[in-house]
Amino acid sequence: MRPFDLTAVTTVDEAIASTGTFLAGGTTVVDLMKLDVLTPQHVLDINEVPLRGIDTGDGLRIGALERMGDIAEHPGVYPAVSRALLLSASQQIRNMASIGGNLLQRTRCSYFRDIAMPCNKREPGTGCPAIAGANRMHAVLGTSDSCVATHASDVAVALVALDAELRLVGATGSRTVALREFYRTPGETPELENDLRPGELIAEVVVPRLDWASRSTYVKVRDRQSYEFALCSAAVALDIRDSRIVDARVAAGGVATVPWRLTAVEDALRGLPATEASFEEAASAASDGARPLSGNGFKAPLLRRTIVRALLELTEGSH
Repeated sequence: MRPFDLTAVTTVDEAIASTGTFLAGGTTVVDLMKLDVLTPQHVLDINEVPLRGIDTGDGLRIGALERMGDIAEHPGVYPAVSRALLLSASQQIRNMASIGGNLLQRTRCSYFRDIAMPCNKREPGTGCPAIAGANRMHAVLGTSDSCVATHASDVAVALVALDAELRLVGATGSRTVALREFYRTPGETPELENDLRPGELIAEVVVPRLDWASRSTYVKVRDRQSYEFALCSAAVALDIRDSRIVDARVAAGGVATVPWRLTAVEDALRGLPATEASFEEAASAASDGARPLSGNGFKAPLLRRTIVRALLELTEGSH
């Protein structure tokens, strides 16, 4: 880790007027600093900035500095969000990591995290060795010839499924962005991962009220059951009336360069009976447009099976 200056700020105005890398829980930033992937000269500790609070009165509002563990255990948090948080990391990390930091975490691609290797995301124009290299964990959706790295956040998948928005604050004021539109697929500029502007902070995560989001869940498939990133995951929510699906929300993780909303699956589910056959029929659209690599061709069928599994878990006993 290279030398840096550390300054603590206590207000939003102080934070956005300063120049440096923001530090909250540090569970991603400090890791990358240790690897010299990030080498900031100035680090701003924002933990005392008043960006906290969890409100479940009308939808869900979460201050960006709330810890993942506190959100997961808070009464009234939608099940898909709570479960995604509980499955995302160890208890110790959940007690440290902030929700804002989690949504901004960088990819776990081994080439990105190894400064001896080329990486278009870290050093634009140097290449993407994962395309022809070790790519079992990499993306099959939303990829480009410049980058195939997966997005690492679990809770982002659940929040994208539930139409979450981010309230961002910066020198020019406050703005609101749909989380689904906040993330950028790599295209030819994989170094641009999101729509956060220089000096801006995530102030709040807002999930609109969805009366049937209490029927939601998050399923994560991984190589081991403890402290591991997803090979594939699915967040689903269903509105079922008279044993038929009236509405649905479906998003996937571990298979795409951003949290991947599956509107084609949602459209296919609407109007169908809540049965395994219906789930399999709808899930067949999940991998449309997939571009498998040499080591991750299993992810397309795994995605379809993961969605069916999530839907079955959600409807167990209701049909």
